[in-house]
Amino acid sequence: MTTGVSCSEQEEQGQFKRALGLVDAVAIVVGSMIGSGIFIVSAETSRQLGSPGLLLICWILAGLMTVIAALCYSELAAMFPQAGGQYVFLRKAYGPLAAFLYGWTLFTVIQSGTIAAVGVGFAKFLGVFVPWVSNSTVLLQLGAWKLSALQVISVVLIAFLTFVNCRGIEAAKLIQTTFTAAKVFALSAIVVLGLLAFDKFHGLSVNWQNFWQAQDIHHNPISGVTLIMTMGLAMVGALFSCDAWNNITFAGEEVKNPEKVLPKSLAIGTLLVVGLYLITNIVYLFLLPLAGSPDGASVIERGIQFAKEDRVGTAAAQIIFGAAGEGIMACAIMISTFGCLNGLILSGARVYYAMAKDGLFFKKAAELSRKAGVPVYGLLIQGVWSAFLATSGTYSDLLEFVVFAALAFYILTVAALIVLRRKEPNLPRPYRVWAYPLLPVLYLVAASFIMCGQIMLSPRNAGAGLLIILSGLPAYFIWRGRKKADAQG
Repeated sequence: MTTGVSCSEQEEQGQFKRALGLVDAVAIVVGSMIGSGIFIVSAETSRQLGSPGLLLICWILAGLMTVIAALCYSELAAMFPQAGGQYVFLRKAYGPLAAFLYGWTLFTVIQSGTIAAVGVGFAKFLGVFVPWVSNSTVLLQLGAWKLSALQVISVVLIAFLTFVNCRGIEAAKLIQTTFTAAKVFALSAIVVLGLLAFDKFHGLSVNWQNFWQAQDIHHNPISGVTLIMTMGLAMVGALFSCDAWNNITFAGEEVKNPEKVLPKSLAIGTLLVVGLYLITNIVYLFLLPLAGSPDGASVIERGIQFAKEDRVGTAAAQIIFGAAGEGIMACAIMISTFGCLNGLILSGARVYYAMAKDGLFFKKAAELSRKAGVPVYGLLIQGVWSAFLATSGTYSDLLEFVVFAALAFYILTVAALIVLRRKEPNLPRPYRVWAYPLLPVLYLVAASFIMCGQIMLSPRNAGAGLLIILSGLPAYFIWRGRKKADAQG
């Protein structure tokens, strides 16, 4: 029995095109990472820790973990530069079940849920300029379910970028590179202008007074084991503001000279974003006091902790630019979320393609457009499911639950590096992670500690994340059974 498809079938279905150079690959890493998290997450982290110093430590540690994980993935990506990336790494190390559960979780929540959330995020900030675009503008209501103008805009945006990606990798990479450059420029400009606004440093002196004192929002000191566990939980937001850097591995089969370009793009992209995030938080602490009051009348009185709707970036922009700050930041976030959304849509379908090639997803998702050389059906399936989540209003709850699941798969994938070093010691490794096994072990220990913190302090979300993973078991056995039936037929 032979496997795979014949040359004539490949030609009829189309083939991936190696169209992504180093700049394009870095743009996917950076563009997928920078969404809206950097402009929001620091509010929640500040409420959890109540310490300017520990806020920065959270971002530093999250950044270090991200870079270490990216270096570990670099070795795997250079070994297996195939469509599907992380899915392929898990299959090679642990077999098809572990890989499928990752792909299932990615499709049902991680990728599609994030696409829905980013699409709605874009629409929310569009509402700053077009007030009609709001959740309060209800266009259709059926019982408890409502379709708002906000949701319609998010669906239209998802549909548009899905259409662009169906046209081919060239159009998608042009959007990605352009909008990534724009968002890096915009964020850098805000950082530079913030650092130069010496007369507007309302937070510098007051934050320095209690720089290391951890406390809750009621000003009760936090110390000992409670502080350690709280730090682990507080890092979750920063970690997932740094997330999606692994998406470039999904498109490994479309990267030029992948053995060299994939490791370089992962290192350059993650280091650039982590550095920008750290400096941005320093600017926040210069411009705004960390502690504040939810009833404060001004952005200064509300502080970082109670920035309106957690929009710390907008509060900082209002300090720098005055009344125009809200509009300037809304424009910057729209650019950021647009580029992020394109990167997520581009990369996700490659995983479903790899799953379908293994007989573990809808068959059509394994087909490539003859003309465009992209998995059109995978893109369409992803787009439809993401649009459904955007209109269901449940994606935000699902994303909270999946934080635990996503971290679990990061741990499994970094551990796969160690497994494959022992299981397949003779496989060519164009790139070898520096300081092996120290770096992967450090990541595994740190990530496991954070997962323990989630279990202890947020058991509901951790349990729900585990259930989302396990929900893939029936689907796996159904598809595996169909695959066996097809092989016998």
